[in-house]
Order: sequence, then C-alpha cells, then structure tokens
Amino acid sequence: MKKKVTPYKDSELAKKQQVSRMFDNISDGYDNLNRVISLGMDKSWRKKVIKSILDHQPENVLDIATGTGDLVISLAEKGLDNVVGLDLSNGMLEVARKKVKQKNLDQQIKLVQGDSENLPYEDNYFDAICVAFGVRNFENLEKGLGEIFRVLKPGGLFIVLETAVPQKFPFKQGYVFYTKYILPTIGKIFSKDKSAYGYLSESASVFPNGEDFNNILRKIGFTNVEDKPQSMGVASIYKSSK
Repeated sequence: MKKKVTPYKDSELAKKQQVSRMFDNISDGYDNLNRVISLGMDKSWRKKVIKSILDHQPENVLDIATGTGDLVISLAEKGLDNVVGLDLSNGMLEVARKKVKQKNLDQQIKLVQGDSENLPYEDNYFDAICVAFGVRNFENLEKGLGEIFRVLKPGGLFIVLETAVPQKFPFKQGYVFYTKYILPTIGKIFSKDKSAYGYLSESASVFPNGEDFNNILRKIGFTNVEDKPQSMGVASIYKSSK
C-alpha cells in the first residue's frame, strides 16, 4: 500500500488486532449495511467469483477473510463438499456459524478463526483460494499473499475480489465524493463503530489497484495474472494461478 491505514488512528495495537476488533464491533449489522453501501452490486461481483471457482472444479476451497460466510455458503449450496472459511474476527465468524447452521451446511463448511499471514495448513493443500474484500486488511500484504501461494496446489486458482478506485471521469470524482462523505456518514448512522466505515473507504483508496496489484502477485510467484474491473471500476476481480 502507499501508506499504512488502520481502523483506529489513536490505538497502539497492531493493524491486525485493530482489524479484528473493528469487525467484531460491526459484525451484527455488517451484511445489511454492506448491501446498502455497495448499492447491492456486491452480490453480482460475488456470483462471478463463485462461477470462476466452480469452473475450476476444485475438491477443496479456502475462503480467507470469510466474514459472515456469504462465499462459503454459496459454494456449498452449489455442491462443493469441502469448503473452509477463515477469519481473524470471532464476531464475524459467530454470524457465519449461525447462517451455516440455519442452512444445514455444517458437514460441507468448516469455519476457522485464523491469521492469513500464518495459515494453519500444509504446503500445496488447497485447489482454490479466494479473498473477497479482505486483502487490503492484511497487515503485511506480501506476507499474506506468500502464505496463500504456499498452501495453494500447483495449478490451483487464486481469486481476489476487492474494491478499487475508478480512473475515468466522472466515475472517479463520483466515487471519491461517495466514499469520502456518504459512506462514512452511513456507517456512523447505522454502525456502533464510528471509525469502521471511514477506515474501509480510506483503505480502499490507498490499495494498489489493477496492474500495481497484478505486479505484486507476479512478484510472489503467481502466474496467469489478470484483473477485470467491475461496475465502472469500483471493484476488480483478480485471477491468478500457481
């Protein structure tokens, strides 16, 4: 990233601990608020991620920063029997556990509290790994990507869905106004953590987009790297392999 952005600027905790605390605080209303903030577009982006994973025909999948479990639930409902959702925040995982239990998907989905920079899996373990709106929260981006590379099987798929900053007029100007003024205001009204949605928009603005992120993936060792901007560039889907 261009600079280090943390949820709580006056905190002495490491970014990793701050992120975990932040998501614990906003977990209860995260799903509904996210739909509002993304204007519902995040659902269509996730569907594309799911299709790419299914097309790869994996036997096992790891979803890092799984949050409240939307992706792992969708993958299990599509017939995958071995899906792992990993997240730092136990608060988010508690919401995910309730959703998984309600849908009777306990046998297909395993939810794990863990650190993306120290994955509790052997080398070359997963056929596919995905991260939706999570890589910008890594404390050490390259270390986290290196761990993903380690546990991904040769020939495996790595796919990232992440917010981005549009580059074309007037979408860039509209996006900047929305994320700087509208999004934090919505977050303050509907979330008990007033810092969270300011952090989420600021962290997106400094995250390396497009070819900058592609080059980081290549540096780690990923191949067949490509990115596809979504919805006029407000998000991107990155695909690569090992």
